Amino acid sequence: MEPVTHFLTGACIGRAGLNRKTAYATLAAVLAAEAADMDVLWSFAGPVEELKHHRGITHTLVAAPVVAGVIVGLVALLHIWLDRRRIRKLAAMNLGPGAPIPLRLQPKAIRWGWLYATALLSALSHLLLDWTNNYGLRPFFPFNPRWYAGSFVFIAEPVLWALLLTALIVPALLGLISGEIGARRTPFRGRGWASFALVGMVIVWGWRWAEQARARALVENQQVASQPVRRMALEPYAVNPFRWHAILETADFYQTAEVNTRTGEVVSDPQNDVLYKPPATAAVEAAKQTQLGRVYLDWGTWAVVRDVGQEPVPAMAPPQLPPNRNWTTVEFTDLRFNYSFLGPGMGADRTTRRIPLAGWVYIVDGREDAGEAMGGREQR
Repeated sequence: MEPVTHFLTGACIGRAGLNRKTAYATLAAVLAAEAADMDVLWSFAGPVEELKHHRGITHTLVAAPVVAGVIVGLVALLHIWLDRRRIRKLAAMNLGPGAPIPLRLQPKAIRWGWLYATALLSALSHLLLDWTNNYGLRPFFPFNPRWYAGSFVFIAEPVLWALLLTALIVPALLGLISGEIGARRTPFRGRGWASFALVGMVIVWGWRWAEQARARALVENQQVASQPVRRMALEPYAVNPFRWHAILETADFYQTAEVNTRTGEVVSDPQNDVLYKPPATAAVEAAKQTQLGRVYLDWGTWAVVRDVGQEPVPAMAPPQLPPNRNWTTVEFTDLRFNYSFLGPGMGADRTTRRIPLAGWVYIVDGREDAGEAMGGREQR
């Protein structure tokens, strides 16, 4: 999922009762819930390195306890700094013996075991959230390099935002109202709302999982493709749990369909929604052996590799060659992200729309790598 969902989930985990166990629980939960995405720093090494390492070792069951420990260590450093500042303020106040210490300057009650458990739970929530969408992750890496993806929640889900934000905003508003009428302030306000949001998230997941199963059954019961289907995937849309993007593979082609589980409708246009499997040219085989090719095929469970001819890529200039040498562009795409709202279907002219998570390699004379690019950036 995107960072907003991770941060909000961490805040709700902390406020669902763990903040009553130890100080800094909500802070640790928020930081640990998003910490795995520190791997975005690989983007400075180029787009191919970013794809290679994104949702890599930091998104594993092996790393989660380490991530939690790092977060607790950072919180400990913050606590030491704040405690020293608190002591300096107390010294400057020159309080007499037995004088009450102001509430804001009283030492925080930290239970380090509970703090670590909070951070670990939040770190694991990151893996669970990322598994629910169709990008996937490798939770058992490095022992098992296989990618796993639930593919029943879109990578950005406004329904989850609304649930989580409600749990955080409503208690604050109720606190303001209570303050206006002079009611006594309740500590740790919002536990019930946070728990409600987390339970609501699980309910949304269950609903979407059931609708995905129904979408699969609808496609299986209708003869969408003209050949036997070897494998199938159902990809989610945002907000609408009844709408699904189906991908089917046959011996000769791929075909997509739009499924509506509420109406039972399955729509697929053979003219625009069919992509015949591209020939394995020498350039295609050479591109698969490049750095981009190896990384992309490891990740792209529905990858399509095509020799598109001498088609320049906006991110990088084509190779300058003598007349006796030739170059071609090999394109890498993944059908999981070939949604209909992005524009023309697979079989149409796709140059007029942006292809998410696509990559390109210039191949010279059918064997030499002359440049790689992804997402409008060249890998150098």
